[in-house]
Amino acid sequence: MRVALVRHGETEWSASGRHTSVTDVELTEAGVEAAKALGERLAGRRFALVLCSPRTRARITCDLTGYGAQAQIDDDLVEWDYGEYEGLTTPQIRESVPGWTTWTHASPGGESAAQVGARADRVIERASRADGDVALFAHGHFLRVLGARWIGLEPEGGATLGLDTAALCELGFERERRVIWLWNDTSHLRRHAADAD
Repeated sequence: MRVALVRHGETEWSASGRHTSVTDVELTEAGVEAAKALGERLAGRRFALVLCSPRTRARITCDLTGYGAQAQIDDDLVEWDYGEYEGLTTPQIRESVPGWTTWTHASPGGESAAQVGARADRVIERASRADGDVALFAHGHFLRVLGARWIGLEPEGGATLGLDTAALCELGFERERRVIWLWNDTSHLRRHAADAD
């Protein structure tokens, strides 16, 4: 069994570093093209279960890769809730909270790392019951937490798992041990750009 993690394509907010959870932003043109390139990369893959965040940026990415008709919306896949920091960049937040990071500090009115980790655990449990490979279409910080939880780390362990937009990751097993087989792979974007030249 493999679990494919797909981060949505670029949005104006992701490109500018603005924390985006509940705000429903569209993909940029570059984000649309990246999602299409990912669709070419995944072409022919069969998934027993496809789960998608309800946010527009994740749903459009899922649709553009060709799995939208199969996808089930799962509210547990939404991005980390940043509360009062929604729409702000890290430098803006650090003007009032020096050294702030998502991983080490609270976001007033938002979620804690433990709360995001609990959602990730529920998604992992649901994926583990599937009869075959699974694809999850979601968001950067949430998928980083899910990757950490997959290999037994605390949610804050996701801080060490950088993740670009439209990146592909694969989780699975080596014998009975949960492992990360692929992380933050964007090679499909380079191939797509080369094909367009």
